[in-house]
Amino acid sequence: MLDPLDLAKRLIAAPSVTPATGAVFAELEAMLAPLGFAVHRFARGEGPEGSEEAPVENLFAVRAGPPGSKHFAFAGHLDVVPPGEGWASDPFEPLVRGELLHGRGAVDMKGAIAAMVAAVAEVPAETGTISFIITGDEEGPALHGTRALIDYMAAEGHQPDLCLVGEPTSVNRLGDMVKIGRRGSVNIFIDVAGTQGHVAYPHLADNPLPKLVAILAELDALTLDTGTKWFQPSNLEITDINVGNRAHNVIPAAGAARISIRFNDLHTGKSLSDRVCAIAEKHGGRARPVISGEPFLTEPGVFSKLVSAVVEAETGVAPELSTTGGTSDARFLRAVCPVIEFGLCNATMHKRDEAVAIPDLAVLARIYARIALGGLALQTTEE
Repeated sequence: MLDPLDLAKRLIAAPSVTPATGAVFAELEAMLAPLGFAVHRFARGEGPEGSEEAPVENLFAVRAGPPGSKHFAFAGHLDVVPPGEGWASDPFEPLVRGELLHGRGAVDMKGAIAAMVAAVAEVPAETGTISFIITGDEEGPALHGTRALIDYMAAEGHQPDLCLVGEPTSVNRLGDMVKIGRRGSVNIFIDVAGTQGHVAYPHLADNPLPKLVAILAELDALTLDTGTKWFQPSNLEITDINVGNRAHNVIPAAGAARISIRFNDLHTGKSLSDRVCAIAEKHGGRARPVISGEPFLTEPGVFSKLVSAVVEAETGVAPELSTTGGTSDARFLRAVCPVIEFGLCNATMHKRDEAVAIPDLAVLARIYARIALGGLALQTTEE
């Protein structure tokens, strides 16, 4: 087997703060091409640097199996969050200290992609079709990443039967959690207009803040649900209140707030947005929703049984099937085929001195190889 540690080092050494382009994709292409993969790279987005429309690079690589064979896809992202300050070493110079590999992306998720590459080297081409769906826009707005890859796959006639996303799902040790779904996400921006004036003459002004407070109080008092069999309760959080009033004797002209809702499959982004908009309008405000993703569930079945059995065989841990956590690009890929997420321990993702346990990389590569082989051999993909 290829050494996933060496592969991870190569990927970490190519800086790729979101939106990622260039060198890190060239590195992955150089890994996959010798293994028989046809690699297609393309960019989407035409906006200025720093904008949501900034160019993003994507990669789709495929190694075709015999006609009529099944198609198993690995998916993930090469972009990383900014490293921030205070690292003990350069975040883009992979450093081994003891049994840990340090570097931005070691866990989320260049280590997993390295394990995927090492894994497919062990899967014979005649077993079936293998592909990589890799974006440079998962940590950012996710406008021109996996969604663009899905469009490309549809146009080119690539239809995976199963997909495994390598997000860091493990919590306390490798193998303890597999994600079979995710909650939906909607951010809602609330604005209330008023009339500026002197605090001593309130009758000549219209204070927007009591209206804003009333909106937020009603929203904060909501109980959206108590959860379902596979999903935790939906939660609404007030994430920002902004007035911008620097004077103590001025009634402000406007107030604004932002809320974020993570919701289960009892709701849709639209149903929740309509509810918030109605509450805002009742108190004289206006709400603007931005839906990031809808909830989804890959019902437990042959695919999840395969993943769980392989993980337990390699780690000795029976994984918990879960839908907890934030969103991922699985929310887009679930429209293509059944999708499950499994990867490294997430304790240091997005943190300073991010690190992966080196032994976990080798185990994960073996797990991915066995899942791919098993997935290609399944008689059905019905979930």
